[in-house]
Amino acid sequence: MSKNQIEKQPNYRFESQIEGSVCGVDEAGRGPLAGPVVAAAVILDPNNMPAGLNDSKVLTAETREFLMKDILLTSVVGVGIAEPEEIDRANILGATMIAMTRAVDALPFVPAAALIDGNKAPHLACPTQTLIKGDARCLSIAAASIVAKVTRDRLMVEADQRYPGYDFAGHKGYGTEVHRAKIHELGPCPIHRRSFNPVKMMLN
Repeated sequence: MSKNQIEKQPNYRFESQIEGSVCGVDEAGRGPLAGPVVAAAVILDPNNMPAGLNDSKVLTAETREFLMKDILLTSVVGVGIAEPEEIDRANILGATMIAMTRAVDALPFVPAAALIDGNKAPHLACPTQTLIKGDARCLSIAAASIVAKVTRDRLMVEADQRYPGYDFAGHKGYGTEVHRAKIHELGPCPIHRRSFNPVKMMLN
């Protein structure tokens, strides 16, 4: 692996600059037309970190599932969810902040600081630092991105059983051509986001 490749991998330097337990926070599901937005907060053990942590978007589903098991075995994890009706009421940014707050609140103790993916941070009981593209730069945020993604994907597979016909297990609620066609064919179901197009256009 070249030096350039190594530098592109997330690392632990952001956490190392802070004294005490540091959680990484990330979300999954801001863009879909259906389902919740899910956030995770992860405090890694610097002496026992899973190998292969990276931005969930560059990992296969199989690798994410494997790493999820390792993260849960070695780390302190909190998960927060904002449901579709909360997204419609608070908008997606507001709902993302709600989910992130719930994820950190779900930790068994208040961390010394939270590293947040992106450029917006929720109001937490601890200091926060935002990191743009944090899931590709910071190991704790990368771990949180994996937990959030796997958790949300599992929820959408469950939703496929409750609301058959939409293929939620396949597209996970994202606005694929198949999903849009199913909305037009069947109409929105209870987990569709009423404030998102094309759902909003159909309801109007």
